[in-house]
Amino acid sequence: MEVTEVEFQCVRCGKTEPRLPAAPMPGPAGSEIAEKICAACWHEWTEAEVMVINELRLNFMEPKSLKVLEQQMREFLLLGGPAEAE
Repeated sequence: MEVTEVEFQCVRCGKTEPRLPAAPMPGPAGSEIAEKICAACWHEWTEAEVMVINELRLNFMEPKSLKVLEQQMREFLLLGGPAEAE
């Protein structure tokens, strides 16, 4: 799905805000974020992400750490369950 609107209502903050210029990550999760989350809320997550990694002591040598981080991101951004495969 191609995103053409410059501004939209963000799922997280509910405000009409500018979209991200591109998907912030590859795959279905990146597409979903680009479609539903404004640039300001994504920026808030990128700052909170560091704290989540440190507080949960995530070790990315362990495969489960990526899943934990993705779940924390989805909760922070109010996206619900895992991203649907395209």
